[in-house]
Amino acid sequence: MSIALLLQSAQSAPPVVKVEHDDVRITQSCLVEPSGLPIVDDEGDGVVQIVGDGLVVEFVNTPLVGAASTLSADRYSGIGVRITGRNVTVRGASVSGFKAGIWASRSDGLVLEGCDVSRNFRQRLASTPQAEDGSDWLWPHKNDANEWLHTYGAGIYVEESKSVVLRRNVAREGQNGIALRRVDESAIYDNDMSFLSGWGLAMFRSSRNVVDHNSFDFCIRGYSHGRYARGQDSAGILFFEQCNDNLFAFNSATHGGDGFFGFAGLEALEGGSTTPGLGCNGNRLHGNDFSYAAAIGIEMTFSYGNVYSSNRLVGSNYGVWGGYSGSTRVVDNVIADNTLAGIAIEHGSHWKIDNNRFARNARALELWWDDDQELLAKPWAQINPTSSSDYRIEGNGFDADLVQLELRGPTTDVVWNLGQSGTDRARWKLDPASRVATESATTELEPYLDPRLKDLPGRRQAVGARGHLDGRDKIIVTDWGPYDWQAPYLQRVDDRDGAHAWRLLGNDIAIGIDAGDDVVVALDASSEPPVILVSPRASGVAVPYRLAVRVPSRTLEGRGLVSGARWGVTVGRYSTDPREDAAQWRSEVQRGVSFECARLSLPYGGGGPSELEFVPQAVKDAKLGRERFGTLASTELVLPAGRFRLTTQSDDGVRVRVDGQIAIDNWTHHGPTRDEHELEFSSTASHRIEVEHFELDGYAVLELELEPVEAQR
Repeated sequence: MSIALLLQSAQSAPPVVKVEHDDVRITQSCLVEPSGLPIVDDEGDGVVQIVGDGLVVEFVNTPLVGAASTLSADRYSGIGVRITGRNVTVRGASVSGFKAGIWASRSDGLVLEGCDVSRNFRQRLASTPQAEDGSDWLWPHKNDANEWLHTYGAGIYVEESKSVVLRRNVAREGQNGIALRRVDESAIYDNDMSFLSGWGLAMFRSSRNVVDHNSFDFCIRGYSHGRYARGQDSAGILFFEQCNDNLFAFNSATHGGDGFFGFAGLEALEGGSTTPGLGCNGNRLHGNDFSYAAAIGIEMTFSYGNVYSSNRLVGSNYGVWGGYSGSTRVVDNVIADNTLAGIAIEHGSHWKIDNNRFARNARALELWWDDDQELLAKPWAQINPTSSSDYRIEGNGFDADLVQLELRGPTTDVVWNLGQSGTDRARWKLDPASRVATESATTELEPYLDPRLKDLPGRRQAVGARGHLDGRDKIIVTDWGPYDWQAPYLQRVDDRDGAHAWRLLGNDIAIGIDAGDDVVVALDASSEPPVILVSPRASGVAVPYRLAVRVPSRTLEGRGLVSGARWGVTVGRYSTDPREDAAQWRSEVQRGVSFECARLSLPYGGGGPSELEFVPQAVKDAKLGRERFGTLASTELVLPAGRFRLTTQSDDGVRVRVDGQIAIDNWTHHGPTRDEHELEFSSTASHRIEVEHFELDGYAVLELELEPVEAQR
């Protein structure tokens, strides 16, 4: 190469900007090289501030870090990269330890590609495997003032921008992946925002966008397999407040709170507009996988003109929920194994449901009107249709659905084509106020074409890429969010006759297991992975232990207090309100049936004592109802000297006495609630623990745990 060419090459090379302190302003195209050391964003305006137009900024070598590794993720603050320029391209940024990794405002033409925004802010969860905590519910309804950003953070947050391209970006170990506010006519593709505790993609007042070939899997909280499936408004894709004419194609959003959670928004519902038809309208969801949601595969409410085509909706509570929505088409979807219904539509109208394949749902189709006075009084309901009417159901196939069609309330103008495979009118449930007409003639199914599907920008294979994790049993929610099935993780599972049971998950193998001399450690290799059992050496004695499991990369710890206790439990009906006369209530419950158990863990859920799997036949035969039942439990336990935390999860009222003194007293009608009390004993001695619990209605749980104070959750 000539000297002239060498000089020209040196002159054209972009400058390198080293980031060693806060408030680094970028006004020209450059390479950015962070120091890799924590840099705090003191004023919340970004450690790196990209303020020029038309810039190309590439991050190299080291990540931009906002907090020390010892700082808890719920204390992260500030912004990593702040963008206010137009037509800016940012490549290869690795940003962690902030409230938001990248925040762009009024940045038309923005391109973010190949960025890793993992390990940014996330809330610590109060829910446990035994019961949910209501404080974990998200509140996505307001974001006009960037409430999502300030409260929940994000990996990437973009607002008030058009023609944005977000591609090949990644997020893990955070709360939210991508959040958009007033972003229009943009492309979001080939990203992987998965294993997050909030939302993979969240959109607010954003329209005419194309979202394709992304992964938003395992964006979830509020789930414990076999105990509760709440979701707590987490979602693979969240879609709020009048987002219109968007296309979602070939995305995977499995194992979310919802797969897709769409809501017209508070302004549409309660704003008092005189314009009918406000909602999240005219959107197309095609070829996506929304399976294994804690709650719903596709939820879209108070909205019109949407099409759900060729999606996979398997293994959730509901496949589709369409409350108060109309002019909607559901075509060519696989809708199977949903525990409550394949398609559930409340107060819907003008739906066409055709060419879908239903299988093994509790109900294939559930359509109804009810006297929902609170929603019917909303301004939206005063100017929009709220009847349950005008459904056309044709060309579908049904296979082993327990109920094919359930109509409730005045649901009318339902047309069912008898030529649909598997039609079985013996599996219909129609109340007298509903009407369904049948027709024998077959009609040609109308195709639905969207020209945007022919020229999608994305190429990444998202759907099916995590097929080895199919099933809701793969959802494990820790204190910080969903487990990713890769990192080594020591999971406490259900106790076995007084022994604490643990299993090692992930890609590593155990090379050493130890829990000290005061307990017995056994390995049950009959399951995969094997289960580690920790038992006391003597019954009726509580023993603190520290389980250490060594893997090649580190040592994992599990701590607890294994007791060998035998709880005497009595469950029974009552008629006296326990809040008004506890003594009379107690005497009524004592007339019930009794049994023993090694641990006081009674996950009633939506059922009652007679529906618990592990109770003896006498309790099952008592046929105790799901409401207005009480529980009395007691045990004698030898505890060593020291400090202990007594914790209950209850719904409804709970009262705990230790040696006759009240330790926990939440004798109220409440949802799942965690209560704590600290105990301190100066010497080893036997102590009596007594528990009272009442259930009024709805969900129910009673869980008691003892642990040394030093054993933090």
